Amino acid sequence: MYPCCWLVLVALIPVTLGTNPGVKVKLTQKGLEYGRELGLASIQQELKKIKIPDISGTEHVSPIGKVQYSLSNMQIVNVGFPQSAVDLVPGTGVRLSISNAFISLHGDWRVKYLRIIKDSGSFDLNVNGLTITTSIAIRSDETGRPAVSSVSCAASVGSASIKFHGGASWLYNLFRSFIDKALRDSLAKQLCPLVNNAVSNLNPHLKTLNVLAQVDKYAEIEYSMVSSPTVSSSSIELNLKGEFYNIGKHQEPPVSPTLFSLPSQNNNMLYMGLSAFTANSAAFVYDKAEVLKLYITDDIIPQSSPIRLSTKTFGIFIPQIAKLYPGLMIKLLVKTVKTPIISFEPNNITIQATGTVTAYAIQPNTTLSPLFVLNLDTSVSTQMFVSEMRLAGAVSLNKMDLTLGTSYVGAFQVKSLDKVLQMVLELVVIPKVNAQLAKGYPLPAIGKMKLVNTQLQVLKDYMLIGTDVQFTA
Repeated sequence: MYPCCWLVLVALIPVTLGTNPGVKVKLTQKGLEYGRELGLASIQQELKKIKIPDISGTEHVSPIGKVQYSLSNMQIVNVGFPQSAVDLVPGTGVRLSISNAFISLHGDWRVKYLRIIKDSGSFDLNVNGLTITTSIAIRSDETGRPAVSSVSCAASVGSASIKFHGGASWLYNLFRSFIDKALRDSLAKQLCPLVNNAVSNLNPHLKTLNVLAQVDKYAEIEYSMVSSPTVSSSSIELNLKGEFYNIGKHQEPPVSPTLFSLPSQNNNMLYMGLSAFTANSAAFVYDKAEVLKLYITDDIIPQSSPIRLSTKTFGIFIPQIAKLYPGLMIKLLVKTVKTPIISFEPNNITIQATGTVTAYAIQPNTTLSPLFVLNLDTSVSTQMFVSEMRLAGAVSLNKMDLTLGTSYVGAFQVKSLDKVLQMVLELVVIPKVNAQLAKGYPLPAIGKMKLVNTQLQVLKDYMLIGTDVQFTA
């Protein structure tokens, strides 16, 4: 049995009205068709649980007289859905229809007549022409996750055909005279309750939704819904908050999400639009956590580099450093001084960061003597990619501008340090940033969800992920 039904693909999270979304998710008709297959597997398993009560009674058969009969041990052996459809009802919800379905049963029969004569055997029963139509509603539960229920269900049973094994053949007609209606009535009463159970059984799986997904020890991302789902004739669109927060402290960033619309593509099952707001809320969180800084010493500079972090090397560009602090190593502190700004343009993501570079001479007793503070403005380009259920990335340096903030060693030409600082950024800082970005952050997911045939493109103010989906047991 599949662990989740088609509604897992449409019901993500509940409604908390009042703001524009940072993330949009759209389920297409192709996704619904895949979900229909999963849903039918779940409903088939439920219908195999049908319990047919034993049937017994007495009939008068001429010329024998009174015949006592019983049908017992009736078990479902097969359920088939040759025709089914899932439809979107614009502005309302989803409707699942099953037609021309069949159920096969096996059981035992027994009769007694003329007071002492007994006969028995087995039978196989095929019930055909079953139809089931159910409409499903989505609501929020107390944990902030979706809960689903069947709001209407209609079911009917067509005809039954029975084949008896063993016993006297003249008895078969006796059974055929009443078994059809008795069994059809018993089945019809159970179909909708069992379908309702199949829908209700989705709720434990929906509780696996990562409504608040931890990224690392500093940040988590919230995927709560900010408005009701939009149901059209071809798709369901969900508007999610898509905002990063410091763990344990939900402080809103100074920027707000702007409206954006997903394109009318339908080649994939699922589309996710992640806005620049989501990325900028992440930048705000890490800036507030004061982790956008890095201490750099010579031991983390690759040995192949011709430039070392020492007063001897820096003395080549700033002679007074070598005179004031001969033979010492240098430590650099690179940090941001305000939250980086991330912008999305077609095929391009750019991060603008403003920071400082502070240089210290490391004294023999390990105390630090400040040398200078440089103002650093950088622009980097970002490539994003999907890795399993996480969105990851890598940056490369576009440009770098240095200006003097403070000097503790007298005046010097800042331009002379351009190549040194660019080397430090490219050999140390950017690889450190990329190592963190490669870990990625979690996308919305339910249960054992896997993305396949995934494409990512950057558009104006958001990136678009188009993907198919698989659920595994």
